[in-house]
Formats: sequence, structure tokens, C-alpha cells
Amino acid sequence: MAALAREATADVSVFLVGGTSAVLLGWRDSTMDVDLAMRPENDGMLRAIPLLKERLRLNVEFASPDLFIPVPAGWEARSAFVTRIGRVTFYHFDLYAQALAKVERGHTRDLADVRAMVERGLVDPREARAYFERLEPELYRFPALDAASFRAAVNAAFSG
Repeated sequence: MAALAREATADVSVFLVGGTSAVLLGWRDSTMDVDLAMRPENDGMLRAIPLLKERLRLNVEFASPDLFIPVPAGWEARSAFVTRIGRVTFYHFDLYAQALAKVERGHTRDLADVRAMVERGLVDPREARAYFERLEPELYRFPALDAASFRAAVNAAFSG
């Protein structure tokens, strides 16, 4: 984060996603890559990423829940503050959006992450189901998603 922040030429918000959130929030020891979203995009930071990836031997990808599932407006305000370094403020991308994207993907590690989020009180099952209900009318915008299967997976993951 510090290396990336040194390259910022303006105020930027970086939203951390997936394994990065898992490591920083303490339910995983490591991650294979750093997934993030940047708002607004910052040319200096974008140009630095390939060099940082090589220097730090770390994969960095622009991947966030809003690329895979509909995310209700206001997700930025629902994103948990991590730290501010220079001109960059780091957040965990809306944890409910992260959890639902993981449920939709359905991989073993993703579902374990969702269980950890619930166990740590980061995601409330009742709220997660309500969040899904808010995004469900927008599922048609993501033709690869099967609404009935997604709903069933959400109900299974958040049945408690």
C-alpha cells in the first residue's frame, strides 16, 4: 500500500477486495494476489503497478464485486476504512458486496471466506439476504448469472 501510495499524483480511494481484505482482517495468513478498485483512476499509480508487481513479486489485478454482480448504489460509503497513506485512502470494498460475489462464485475458499466474515461479525446473515434482495432486480444486467441458482446459494450460505 505504501509503495502504491507514493505514486499518487492526486487524492485517490483504493478499495481492497478478496484475499487482501481476508489477510488484513485476519482470517487468512496470505493471498495469491491483490485485487483492488481505484476511484478515480490515477495515471501515476496505474503506471507504477507493473513495476511494483515485479519488484514486490506480487500479482495485482483490478477486480471488484461490481464487475461480477450488481452492487447497490452507495457501496463506497459502505466500504470500511483501512488507512490513509499520503494522498491515498484505502478501504475494504463493501463487505456485503464481497460476500455475495464470493457466494455467487461458489469456490470452496470463497465460501470459507464468507463463513469467516459471518463468524467475525463482519457480515450479518439477515443483512446479507436483504442486500441480495436489493440487488436481485438488477441481475438481468449480468447475463452469465442464473438468478435462481444465485438466490439458492445465498439462502444456503446465510441460513443461520
